[in-house]
Amino acid sequence: MEKEAPTPITDDRQSHQSKDDLEADAPQLQRQLHGRHLQFIAIGGTIGTGLFLGSGTALATAGPVGCLLAFIFVGAILFSVMSSLGEMATFIPIPGCFTAYASRFVDPSLGFAMGWIYWFSWAITFGLELTAAGIIIQYWNASLSIGIFIAVFWVVFTAVNFLPVRWYGELEMWLSSIKVITVLGFIIFAICVNAGVGVQGYLGFHHWHQPGPFVEYMVEGATGKFVGFWAVLITAGFSYQGAELVGVGAGETQNPRKSVPSAIRWTYWSIFSLFVATIFFIGLLVPSDNDDLLNVSSDASASPLVIATKLAGIDVLPSIINGVLLTAVLSAANANVYSGSRILVALANERHAPSFIAWTNRHGTPYVAVGITSACGLLAFMNLSSSGSEVFNWLLNISGIAGFITWACINACHLRFMQGLRAQGIPRSSLPYIAPFQPFLAGFGLFFIVLIILTNGFTVFIDWKTANFFAAYTSLILFVVLFAGHKILYRTKPCKLSNMDLVSGRVE
Repeated sequence: MEKEAPTPITDDRQSHQSKDDLEADAPQLQRQLHGRHLQFIAIGGTIGTGLFLGSGTALATAGPVGCLLAFIFVGAILFSVMSSLGEMATFIPIPGCFTAYASRFVDPSLGFAMGWIYWFSWAITFGLELTAAGIIIQYWNASLSIGIFIAVFWVVFTAVNFLPVRWYGELEMWLSSIKVITVLGFIIFAICVNAGVGVQGYLGFHHWHQPGPFVEYMVEGATGKFVGFWAVLITAGFSYQGAELVGVGAGETQNPRKSVPSAIRWTYWSIFSLFVATIFFIGLLVPSDNDDLLNVSSDASASPLVIATKLAGIDVLPSIINGVLLTAVLSAANANVYSGSRILVALANERHAPSFIAWTNRHGTPYVAVGITSACGLLAFMNLSSSGSEVFNWLLNISGIAGFITWACINACHLRFMQGLRAQGIPRSSLPYIAPFQPFLAGFGLFFIVLIILTNGFTVFIDWKTANFFAAYTSLILFVVLFAGHKILYRTKPCKLSNMDLVSGRVE
């Protein structure tokens, strides 16, 4: 294996030729992914327990219409993020692009803080998915220890991510396909049940009238209905997170000028359509006051898809849905290691992490970054003890809104990116992909994402609990500490528009 560290990107703008010269002998990630791989990597990181399990709690919190509106609204915010990412990732397609864009276009301290908290969120979530896999399997045999499955799946997905990236892409594509087929199958099933196939007969929009389209949450009246809607905005945001992973793999994609725009468009519209359709039909089939919606179980019994089949009088599907849930968390675990390792590579290339982290083998696999990210999954074993599980839950809280922070930074980077293009005389018409409604779309998304970040724990102020306050805002506090600490220590300054690096990493 080669162990020569890749040449770090300098702070000053470099010529295209000098960049190539400096990196000629350095080991590099290889462009082995196709556009379809990018799409399914993002879909695999997005469609998971948030949709299959979290949607039940969302329905009970806001009601069928409130829940549907929340997912549509957050989907519009996601469109702003994906559009902004599309312009930058096709112009400068580099691995773990978020960190590099923040460092180049805004401030190195922003890239440092955003990159590390985003990496940590994926690394610790890897342990969460391993734990969830064990719990899901216990649905079939409760006597088995989840430690067995944590160990087995940790070895499997660590090994997969040490393989050439094209193999990873193929595996993720097939795992994600199962989830997509399941969602499409549920939609067809829901249409049939709603039309009267089940024991309940024709349903139509009955549950929108009884118990009602909205639910009063925590307080009564119209205010309570709005509180329920706003609480589900946060849940919807968590469910959509992962769609931005299509940009993480841009640096390993063949022909990124063509593949990345197509992947981003297909990824967004696929995820948005599947999510909205699923939420719509769940609201038609399951009343929002169904007690099973608030089941805290992590297996199929808590899924609104299973609740819908039981209400329809079909009892053979829970085990099938449980199998799909297992596939969902395993696919997400696979994506966790991949995305986390590429973010580490970006941090190393931007000199926010030791350079040896970016070392690659002859197949272009960043084995050091993969090993470090995968090692964090071993924290899942803390769940085998009660005291350890409390620590693990706090680690999860730290990563709670990292995805929202990343979305906000992507839109902020795009606004600066457009300013840099104008300052350096580069016409926007020369970009490989031109997103609609910019820069207004990025500004719209940035405003509401920041608002959601600041209010993600608003229910704490209605019913104060200190532990819940820190659970909601620990990740935001950590982000501010990382940003301020790096700026104080290195005395960084915002990037000047005239010196903004719009050359390194470009693919003509």
